[in-house]
Amino acid sequence: MSRQNGFTGDRKVPLRSPTAALERRVIDFLVPRVPAWIEGYQLTLTTVPWSVGALAAGYLARGNIAWLWLSSAMLFLQWFTDSLDGALGKYRDFGIPRWGYYMDHLLDYVFMAAVLGGYALLFEGRERVLWLVLIAVFGAFMVNSYLAFAASGDFKITFAGAGPTESRLALIILNTGIIVFGTGFVAAALPYAPVLLALVLVPVVWRTGRRIWRLDMEEKQRRQETS
Repeated sequence: MSRQNGFTGDRKVPLRSPTAALERRVIDFLVPRVPAWIEGYQLTLTTVPWSVGALAAGYLARGNIAWLWLSSAMLFLQWFTDSLDGALGKYRDFGIPRWGYYMDHLLDYVFMAAVLGGYALLFEGRERVLWLVLIAVFGAFMVNSYLAFAASGDFKITFAGAGPTESRLALIILNTGIIVFGTGFVAAALPYAPVLLALVLVPVVWRTGRRIWRLDMEEKQRRQETS
């Protein structure tokens, strides 16, 4: 349906990341085995409870750091449902790619903000502010993807060789490190995180802008040739 109507938001640029090939095999194996009473749009909406759980985990971890295991569980569950929802919709030809694109990526942002907001609740003072800054920086990567798709028709969600799955794995590893070693190492490293991410974001935005500029120039040249 999306191809007939010219919508391509359900077709991402092929993922190029360390886990992409394995993840594709896992999805292809699981999709035909999902029970018939579960639909892709239902999996999309499960990101709402996963987000609530991630935020609650950060709040509860203030009293017992082991609650970060709940945050890791929410990261895994959100990966599972987020990986399967669109693939299941295509497999069954459910026919709502626009709704899926809109709701899936809106809730991806909500989940990201909830996870990082959970860390903000765990920390105090300057560290809490820095976690909130990271929500804005990660949000900029997501906005870049959505705007680039609107301008070019290409939907890319990997940056510097890493995608959403790698980001989730990194946060699960972070949770494990905090549980084992405490929050001290995070507080020491946190001031550098927004700077390092910005150093990745700036060239991503520059390359994206250059590619879109080139598309405009090519279209302009075609108009001039046909006028």
